[in-house]
Amino acid sequence: MTATIIDGKSYAEGLRARIAGHVERLKADHGITPGLAVVIVGEDPASRVYVTNKARQTAEVGMHSEKYELAAEVPEAELLALIGRLNADPAIHGILVQMPVPDHIDPIRVIEAIAPEKDVDCFTPANVGKLTIGLPAPVSCTPLGCLMLLRDQLGTLSGLNAVIVGRSNLVGKPMAQLLLRENCTVTIAHSRTRDLPALLAQADIVVAAVGRPLMVKGEWLKPGATVIDVGINRVPAPEKGEGKTRLVGDVDYESALGIAGAITPVPGGVGPMTIACLLANTVTTASLINGLVPPSDLTP
Repeated sequence: MTATIIDGKSYAEGLRARIAGHVERLKADHGITPGLAVVIVGEDPASRVYVTNKARQTAEVGMHSEKYELAAEVPEAELLALIGRLNADPAIHGILVQMPVPDHIDPIRVIEAIAPEKDVDCFTPANVGKLTIGLPAPVSCTPLGCLMLLRDQLGTLSGLNAVIVGRSNLVGKPMAQLLLRENCTVTIAHSRTRDLPALLAQADIVVAAVGRPLMVKGEWLKPGATVIDVGINRVPAPEKGEGKTRLVGDVDYESALGIAGAITPVPGGVGPMTIACLLANTVTTASLINGLVPPSDLTP
C-alpha cells in the first residue's frame, strides 16, 4: 500500500477561486471590499518573501491590500500607533503583524493591540476564547487549513482518534479545539510525552507540528492513518552540492508512505493552505464586521 498524497497546493488554488467569488459577491451585493493590512518589522528575508506573497495573493482575489514595512529599530510605540490607526480604518477588515518582531518589542502587547474583530490570525485572547467555546470568529490560519484538508480527505471526522504532536499556541492548541468540534477524541503529545509511538499506534489522524525534522517515524503510525505534516525544516542536502539544503517535515515521509493511508508532502502540503486561509479569514471578518453571515465553506 502506498499512501494517497494530499495535494495542498491544488486545494489552496480551488479555495482561492472560491474566495474570489465571495469577494465579488460582497462587492456586488453589499458594496464591501475586504481589506487586509500586513505589517512587517525588520529585514528577515524569509518573512519578507512571505509577506510579499500574502500581498500578491490578496490582490489576486480582488481584495484591498496594504503592506507596511517598518525598520527593525522602530519604537514599539510607533508600531502600536500604526495598529491603532488600522483598527480605526473602515477599509481594513484584517490586520496581521508578521512574527517574530525584534526583541525590543513585546509581541504580547502587539497582539493585544489588534482589535479582535480584525484579528485574522486568531491570536488575541478574545478570539482564542471564542474558538474554545465555538462562537463565530476567525480561526488560526494553519489549523483551519489542516481541518479543510482532513475534511476533504476523510469526509466526516466524527469518532476518530486524533493525536497532535506539538502544543504551540499557533498550531497545536487551536488544532485540538477544531478537532474536538468535529467530535474527534483528541490527544496532544509534546516533549514530555512518555511513549509517543504507543499513542500514534492508535491514531486515525496525526497532525505533526513540533518543529523537529523527520521526528515521526513511519513504523509508529497506525496503518491507514491520515497524516498532516505541518513541519517545515531546512536540513543539509550534500547530494545537491556543498552547502545545499532541502525542506523536510516533522514526519519521516519516505517511511510513512508505505503505512499511512494519506499524507501531506513537504513542501506542497499544508504550507500553501496557510495564506489561502488568511484570505478566507479576511472574508470572514469583513462579513462579521458588517453584520453578515460568513460563507460556510470558509469557516469551521
